[in-house]
Amino acid sequence: MSIISMRKMAARQSGTIARVKGGGEVGLRIREMGLTPGAAIVIVGRAPLNDPVHIKLYGHSLTLRNNEADHIMVEVAAAPSGAEGAE
Repeated sequence: MSIISMRKMAARQSGTIARVKGGGEVGLRIREMGLTPGAAIVIVGRAPLNDPVHIKLYGHSLTLRNNEADHIMVEVAAAPSGAEGAE
């Protein structure tokens, strides 16, 4: 297991939110959406230019811009076979 930014996660990769960096409006907005430490997420996919990212959280769909995903650190296992990274 390793901890990476949500922005660097691959499609179909899952993980658990380890922490949300930053405060202010962006940090508050992220936490209000339920993206808090301990929440399990799955990267469903990305738009053609890799922004935004589509995730599943508590059975619901959610999209985040990459600048928001940069604030979310996720504990992940290895990327699934055949998945492409979005760097």
